[in-house]
Amino acid sequence: MRDHLRGGRGERGGRIGRLLEHGDLRFLVLALLAEKPRHGYDVMRELEERTGGAYRPSPGVIYPTFSLLEDEGFVVPVAAEGGRKAYEATPAGKEALEANRAAVDAIFARLDEAAEHSSGARPKLQRAMQNLGVALRLRMQRGGVTEDQVDAIAGIIDEAAARIERT
Repeated sequence: MRDHLRGGRGERGGRIGRLLEHGDLRFLVLALLAEKPRHGYDVMRELEERTGGAYRPSPGVIYPTFSLLEDEGFVVPVAAEGGRKAYEATPAGKEALEANRAAVDAIFARLDEAAEHSSGARPKLQRAMQNLGVALRLRMQRGGVTEDQVDAIAGIIDEAAARIERT
């Protein structure tokens, strides 16, 4: 345990991939909120960007972390654009962050390293594959698909697979 910011409340599992250890997300969120007030999706996007797409926390992880930090007196909600609740670090939160500056810097160094090793292609490919799956499911759910249309869709997918192999 590094200090009073550590602990098991609000965290799942011991490690998130190889980037974050138990309790690190609390430091990351607090550090981002110390930079400027942010709402949950801002924090999620920022972490995704800082890892080159290697890690994007879910709302189910971020919002409980906000609540935990608020309970500890390290963040407070502030008004934000579009009615979304944003949070900012309190003086106590900034003090706790400074008391753990070496640990926070080490976490951000791991994120920077992850970003350097990520070409950015993996998240793009995951998004593209999800788009294909959604489009296919929606088309099939709409119904009225003829055998000729099934053959055409299969042909498109087979051609894309062949082009990918040649790339």
